[in-house]
Amino acid sequence: MDKSMDEKILHTAADWWTRLRDPNGAGATMEQWLEWTSADERHLEAFERVTELGNQLGTLDDATRQQFVREFARPGPVRRRWIPLAAAASAALALVGGYFAWNGFAANTAPQVYVNAVAQNRNITLPDGSTVALGGASTLTMRFSHGERHVELGGGEAFFQVVHNMQRPFVVTAGKVSIRDVGTAFDVRRTGQRVTIAVTQGRVQIADHGGAPGSNATGTGSLEAVAGQLVSYDPATSAMSIGSITPEQATAWRSDRLEFINEPLGVVIANVNRYSTRPVHIADADLETLTYTGTIKTGAIDSWLDALPQVFPLRVSENAGQVILANPERK
Repeated sequence: MDKSMDEKILHTAADWWTRLRDPNGAGATMEQWLEWTSADERHLEAFERVTELGNQLGTLDDATRQQFVREFARPGPVRRRWIPLAAAASAALALVGGYFAWNGFAANTAPQVYVNAVAQNRNITLPDGSTVALGGASTLTMRFSHGERHVELGGGEAFFQVVHNMQRPFVVTAGKVSIRDVGTAFDVRRTGQRVTIAVTQGRVQIADHGGAPGSNATGTGSLEAVAGQLVSYDPATSAMSIGSITPEQATAWRSDRLEFINEPLGVVIANVNRYSTRPVHIADADLETLTYTGTIKTGAIDSWLDALPQVFPLRVSENAGQVILANPERK
């Protein structure tokens, strides 16, 4: 690869790096970026170099970062060619560093943690261009290195649209379950140790690291799920079962609707609490195992709770700012 081509590709990569981090960017930006990366294998490599160095820049203190920016943004016969037209100062530094000193930086980046409040959803663009929609009261920890892109869902729900790279596998862990991308879009919901994975595009490899081989419903220690399949992991039995789901159902929460298919009421309430302004508590353990299928609008949770006694033999009451679900005979 000649030097002029190197400069042009890295220049464009830095421009994409900045555009993908614009919170007001249009959805078309991602499609255009994917077209650019697929046009030439050097494009994705250049983008990853810029991304890694951009992350390194984020770990510097303000004084050091500003000094680097002044140095590389200073006019000069070489540096002037390196400043991306649409890039911020950090992207300009990543561009120059990516060409002259890529091998001098550490391979690993510090973990990044994302935490959402109750009823807060947000979209996140990861350093590799993959995107995550993170649900209410959810926690995500990201650790990227040269060899692997690892994301841990500490609790809650997230929808992943992954930029596939065979050389750097994208792996999501949720409790005892790991999900490996195979060119995919998928949703993961973790409620305690209970995990559901809904695949909307492509396929994923799912493994249970807590149970013995053969403990899931397929008779093996891992399974592969494809678009339209819903995989549920039950920690009580270390079993994984497979059902079907539509893309609309899998991502309904992004449109303020919680969808449940044959799930324990205890799991339903735990997820309702991620969007409820008033905590909901189940007072009697036998109610937690009741099975629920249906849709709950996050803006109408109180109405759903009021109607719940028509579905299940329970009583709904309020005490000290929280909603109590109890057996009818409870005093």
